[in-house]
Amino acid sequence: MTSRVKKLMMAATALVTLAVPSVANAVPAERPEVAAAMQAFVDAGFAGIQVRVHDQKGDWVGSAGARKLGSQAKPSTDGSFWVGSVTKTVTATVVLQLVAEGKVKLDAPVAGYLPRLGLDRRITTRMLLQHTSGLFAYTGEVYDDGTIAYGIPVVGQEWVDNRFHHYTPEGLVRFALSKPARFAPGTDQNYSNTNYTLALLLIEKVTGHSYADEVRRRIIRPLKLTGTVVPGNRTQLPGPYAHGYYRYTDNGVTKVVDVSRMNMSLLAGAGDMASSTKDMQIFISALMSGKLLPAPLLAQMRDPHGKLNYGLGLFVQDLGPTCGGTVYQHNGSPPAGYGAIMYSSPDGTKTLTASVTTGDQDINLATEFPKALTNLVNATFCTP
Repeated sequence: MTSRVKKLMMAATALVTLAVPSVANAVPAERPEVAAAMQAFVDAGFAGIQVRVHDQKGDWVGSAGARKLGSQAKPSTDGSFWVGSVTKTVTATVVLQLVAEGKVKLDAPVAGYLPRLGLDRRITTRMLLQHTSGLFAYTGEVYDDGTIAYGIPVVGQEWVDNRFHHYTPEGLVRFALSKPARFAPGTDQNYSNTNYTLALLLIEKVTGHSYADEVRRRIIRPLKLTGTVVPGNRTQLPGPYAHGYYRYTDNGVTKVVDVSRMNMSLLAGAGDMASSTKDMQIFISALMSGKLLPAPLLAQMRDPHGKLNYGLGLFVQDLGPTCGGTVYQHNGSPPAGYGAIMYSSPDGTKTLTASVTTGDQDINLATEFPKALTNLVNATFCTP
């Protein structure tokens, strides 16, 4: 054991708020590696983090860092947060339930369900869910040669000034369709929020109900997810919640703004939900254990495709034989302030769900977040 790991474990023991409601005899020492990996996020400059690990021993929950800049209080271990692209797994689940009911066909043209949009008839429902449609991402594209095609602003002062703007799903899709497709349908793979906003419109068309109503009827109420909402134009997270911040430079001046409140209609069906670590744990466990989908459709959902190793609303990741092999995951973030983490074993009996907030520190998110995340995942799944 390195001196750094020892220090992290000591720091975690001293600084981490823990609660273990499911197992009376559980103590923090049972998961020192998780506590250390959690504290490492704060040491790297993140404002705060809450973590929930669930397995046959029950729940281990903890938090570290600050709930709000300038406060000594740690994030609540049952707090709400914007989950970003974790929403895609929920959207994909609802679409696949409609497939099971015979209301949607996976390999039928989406244009047949949504004729008014003028979609390429080669684009199928499956292509939306596995990001192979080629549709332009309405938040912008970065091409392989480094060139950028700008979309709706999601960074800088322009996003800050417009973060309460209301977008309609159809408006987002029509904006994307006004741009050149990235590739011909089915010939490549590229992660695009446009696919899942289209999936939202598909859900609404075939059911005759709003996306929010269908998510509540099919997912939230059956699983009793008391901390999960499809907010629509609601900009306030349900309490309690940790504050997220956006640090950026405008005309050479560094600014930090509290972005806990924002209008998530920008990511309709693709990243607009709010939830809690407990609700995400209940959802992913139910999904993986076959409670939400018939086995054949769950198998297709978990079948990795293309360079992203992406199934239908899920990433498939191999942790190696010493860490239990394959896990299924989807992480996410809104434009700024929050990060959500959701991992599960194939049978849903072991899960990791977490929320991270950014503060006023200058962090290289492209390097620091993946490094800290890998430590946390390994601490969860590689430890007996």
